[in-house]
Amino acid sequence: MQSRAEVNIVAEERRGARGASGADRPQGRGGKPGARGERGRGSTTGSGGAGGRGGQRKDWKRPEDKRDVPRTVEQSVYDGPELPADITGAELDRAIGAQLKGLPEKLANRVARHLAAAGALLDDDPETAYQHTLAARARAPRLAVVREATGEAAYAAGHYSEALAELRAAKRMNGATAYLPIMADCHRALGRPEDALKLTKSPSVVNFAPEAKAEMTLVEAGARRDLGQLDAALRTLELAPLNNKSRQPWVVRLRYAYADALLEAGRDKDALAWFHRTHAIDSLELTDAAARAEDLERTATHD
Repeated sequence: MQSRAEVNIVAEERRGARGASGADRPQGRGGKPGARGERGRGSTTGSGGAGGRGGQRKDWKRPEDKRDVPRTVEQSVYDGPELPADITGAELDRAIGAQLKGLPEKLANRVARHLAAAGALLDDDPETAYQHTLAARARAPRLAVVREATGEAAYAAGHYSEALAELRAAKRMNGATAYLPIMADCHRALGRPEDALKLTKSPSVVNFAPEAKAEMTLVEAGARRDLGQLDAALRTLELAPLNNKSRQPWVVRLRYAYADALLEAGRDKDALAWFHRTHAIDSLELTDAAARAEDLERTATHD
């Protein structure tokens, strides 16, 4: 709907400008300037107001289309990557969805979709997954589940400082200790093996499930190796359930780490045996144990 000023201007243009020197100089009747440029008769006595008949001449510019205005960094983070049409948020575990119920419905749905998209991309495109979690965090920074997801995605993408900060925030919110192995490994990645070792000695580690306990053992052994304490690394691994008959990934990784440490210690025959034992349960081919064993055998033959 046109404003009264615009209606007046259009009517004035149709009637022609009284006293104007030409048809290209339409006169305004107050209100805002029109699109054709300057208006007014040059009188110093006018009704006042922007664009009035006595006001100063002003150049008028059409407001820029908002779509043409560059987004700030904060706005880009808030927007996040484009959400795939087939991601609805229903893909999330019910426990996660329950934590989002305190948000307004529209907001909860958007956060859920970003978290679900992050989960789908975490293995193949961790950087984009991380950007999705940042978009979720921008909308719901006080939810532990959101901070946890952001920390895990940051870790997968190699943003270790950010991962550590996010997981610390999640731990403060919900008191969970399940993040400790990742947090310890972040310290390792940041060149702080001593801080990693402090976390491995947390009292809660004793009550960890076997998989989480194995993760912490791997971090501890790695930190010992970072410090040049190879014997201590071997002892740490030898106390772990290396002979567990399970084919779970955590057993595979424990055996592989032990074989690798043995090789570094110059115990080639023992390393070969444990690479073979690793390969024997590595049905998912999580490691290159078979190739490492072949290399060692080839080297032994040439020697």
